Amino acid sequence: MSDQETLRQELAELELEHRDLDDVIARLTERAPYDQLQLQRLKKRKLILKDQIAQVEAELYPDIIA
Repeated sequence: MSDQETLRQELAELELEHRDLDDVIARLTERAPYDQLQLQRLKKRKLILKDQIAQVEAELYPDIIA
C-alpha cells in the first residue's frame, strides 16, 4: 500500500469516528439529565480528531504556491 493510500485510509477512519462522535453527542444531549463530564470528553475528542483530519489532509493535498 502506498503512502497516499495509507493516508486516504487513515483520513476515512478519522472522518468516520468524527461523524460517529456527532451522533453520540446528539443522542447524549437529547436525554434530560446527561453527564456533563462525558459530554466534555466527547467534544474534546472530536476537536482532536478535527485537528488530525486537517493534518492528514495537509499531507495528502499540500498547499503548493505557484
